[in-house]
Amino acid sequence: MPTVTEGKLKFDFPAGYEIEKYDNWSFYINQFQKVAESKAVDFIVYSPNASTVWLLEVKDYRLNSRTKEIPVENEIAQKIRDTLAGMVAARSNTNVSHERGFAQRCLTPGIRFNVVLHIEQPKHPSRRFPREYDLADILQKLKALIKPIDAHPKVVEIATTVGRLPWNVDSLP
Repeated sequence: MPTVTEGKLKFDFPAGYEIEKYDNWSFYINQFQKVAESKAVDFIVYSPNASTVWLLEVKDYRLNSRTKEIPVENEIAQKIRDTLAGMVAARSNTNVSHERGFAQRCLTPGIRFNVVLHIEQPKHPSRRFPREYDLADILQKLKALIKPIDAHPKVVEIATTVGRLPWNVDSLP
């Protein structure tokens, strides 16, 4: 069972899933990131049994509030667009065979893209750590922005992932 962490969150994926942190790829760092200041989602998850690629972005605002001026849904849409463009370029232009092979698998005709924004907020909001985001509102706005890629994206938190996604998420101490 592959496991990856992002900050204080641990993601456990089913056996057979391939998980890549695209923004750690040599191709992204050395070539593609410089293209119009490209951004990247946190994880690209390939599910061979379901012919699905999950584009997973993780935001954890439990300890630190968001400081960016761009709305979160616009930031996610940009990261999705840039990641997909980078994968298309990597399929042909990366010098790293592992990266090329993963990009080719993810871009096979018939593959379906699913977008997930995993966003954690304080469970017990306070003045210092308020619960700033309405997940349903973010979902509606994100749907409108990325409909050609995924008409049914998901905006989740640990409490809502059970049964909705093929992986488990736990909070680390």
